[in-house]
Amino acid sequence: MPSILLKTLRDQQRGLFWWFVGIVALGLVTVLLYPSVGAAPEMERLFEDLPPAAQIFVGEIADITSPEGYLNSQLFALMTPLLFMIYCIAQGAGAIAGEEAAGTMDLLLANPVPRSQVVLEKFGAMLAGGMVLGLANLIGIGVGAAIIDMDISFARLSEVTLLALVLGYLFGGLALLLGCWTGKRGVSIGVSAGVGVVTYLLNGFAMIISWLEPYRFLSPFHYYTDNDPINNGLDPVDTLILLVLTAICLAAAVYTFQRRDVQV
Repeated sequence: MPSILLKTLRDQQRGLFWWFVGIVALGLVTVLLYPSVGAAPEMERLFEDLPPAAQIFVGEIADITSPEGYLNSQLFALMTPLLFMIYCIAQGAGAIAGEEAAGTMDLLLANPVPRSQVVLEKFGAMLAGGMVLGLANLIGIGVGAAIIDMDISFARLSEVTLLALVLGYLFGGLALLLGCWTGKRGVSIGVSAGVGVVTYLLNGFAMIISWLEPYRFLSPFHYYTDNDPINNGLDPVDTLILLVLTAICLAAAVYTFQRRDVQV
């Protein structure tokens, strides 16, 4: 048997291909629609007149008619991190709990590899798949920007895409931890998705409800949006916090899987 990482990637190659195609298409179509928004100043007033509760779903947009503001509102405020989260949660939940549900865990553990290596290589496969999706996002936006001659910094696009990936990896790591702990894929997906929804709403409502603002630091989305990465690039502290939280989830996943009786 080849390495677990390569075997996992091979098993998901068909699904990953369609993820790649879909994200490229989403980025391309979104950018190609930009001229109709950039040439309509009334769109800025429309976003300014949105009720506060609706603004949490589009983020803090400085100028919707600018390339950065448009891409932020249409992709990076919600859609791109959401897609990365869905992919990573599915992969994290299926990494261990999926093998147990399918009844293939005994075959996997029959190989002369420690349990810690199984978890790490499964996580590595999720990282590699996420990088493919990040590349797809950059290709779709980049091709569209070249077609319509959009003035946008590719370096900033790369940075905000990377940060969205790191956010996705965090929730994927949480799903992996829950799968290693419970052995139940449904629980892993449900709890991870629930945490994602709650923390997203916390970050959004904290911008408009004063008593929630002190608790905004509890939301991973705060560290994703805090520095407005599409305009200002990565903030080292925010990025480090997300990476440390992901590493904690991974370490806890290894620890729990090594000490649990698995279902074979």
